[in-house]
Amino acid sequence: MTQPSIESYNNSLTDNVHTSDSQHPPDGIDYKAPANDRQKAFSKKTSIPKHTWGSSSSCHLLIGKFSKQDLVGKRYVEMYLRSQYIRNCRPNTFKNIYNALTPFSIFLRKIGKDCVEEVRRQDVEAFIEHEQDRGLKMSTVKTRLAILKAFFRFLLERGVVEQDVFPWKIKIRLPETLPRAMAPEDVDRLLTVIVGARDRAMILLLLRTGMRIGELLNTKIRDVSLREQKILIFEAEKNHLGRVVYFSDDAREALEAWLRLRDTRTELLFYGYKGKELSYAAARMIFMKHLKGAGLNHKGYTLHCLRHTYATDLLNALIPIECLEKLLGHKSLEVTRRYARLSDKTREEQYFKAMAIIERRQSHEHNQLDSELQAILEKTQLLSPHGKELHEYP
Repeated sequence: MTQPSIESYNNSLTDNVHTSDSQHPPDGIDYKAPANDRQKAFSKKTSIPKHTWGSSSSCHLLIGKFSKQDLVGKRYVEMYLRSQYIRNCRPNTFKNIYNALTPFSIFLRKIGKDCVEEVRRQDVEAFIEHEQDRGLKMSTVKTRLAILKAFFRFLLERGVVEQDVFPWKIKIRLPETLPRAMAPEDVDRLLTVIVGARDRAMILLLLRTGMRIGELLNTKIRDVSLREQKILIFEAEKNHLGRVVYFSDDAREALEAWLRLRDTRTELLFYGYKGKELSYAAARMIFMKHLKGAGLNHKGYTLHCLRHTYATDLLNALIPIECLEKLLGHKSLEVTRRYARLSDKTREEQYFKAMAIIERRQSHEHNQLDSELQAILEKTQLLSPHGKELHEYP
């Protein structure tokens, strides 16, 4: 049978590629939430529609939402958002800025501050404590603190606030948790129950390439080379780094099976109902469905665990950590070293080798002690019948 060609699929794609950066905020969005509902609304993460994921539209969308509300420091927040747009920050960065500065502005109003110039360092510390008391994850609180520091640095450079306001000494330490990888037997059980061509190709590609789920969902058919078994990621969603990832023979077979079935009019490699973009929530539901089918839903695995499993398996196969860093798209080798703590086979072998020596030595000492005790016992038994007749002479 002739193998499917990616090039044959490319020829059938439409030339009218949709570019989100040219989009304006969509009509019909309700920016006028009641004032007494703001705190509840801002406790949730801001949702940016996928068709407005360009940096320009994301920035203008959030500025529009911010400007419609009576918040402290509104003008400076808008200036800061525009400065981040000039720096070409990612859409997710704008969302994080909005999710940090909006509740901060609400908090300032709550404690009686009417303008940013009145803010003191104690107010920033009180806000961080308030966010912790709300039960937010420490990683979320740390992100919001980092955004506040950047925002106040921006204000400091423009003479809006004094230097003593800057929260230099506020630091949040996070626990250095290990990445969570799937056990090999669990991976086998999961792959056994996945029979659908699309789902199997998607899960195997995540497992064999180490791609982030967002990167895979954004992958277009033209980014894939079956012949060279690689996928081009021109710009990573998280850190702007472009890279090339490779996939194994079993992932290639699963991908070929999916390519024979997919709609050639759709440019995305994976898509949902009627060719629409597959969201993270939908991909998560697919993954959880198959976890449940494999009897693994109680183990707390997530889609990102497939990336951790990929890294762990490669390290166990003795791939150089510098090579793994490039494949994962990390900016720092220290981030990649976390996986070395999880899967250092050399350290594991050295431990069990050393422990075997300790156990042998202890066993030898125990046997030697038993021999000495046996000799003393035998000597006592020989001397006991004559104990009354033995005398010690001077």
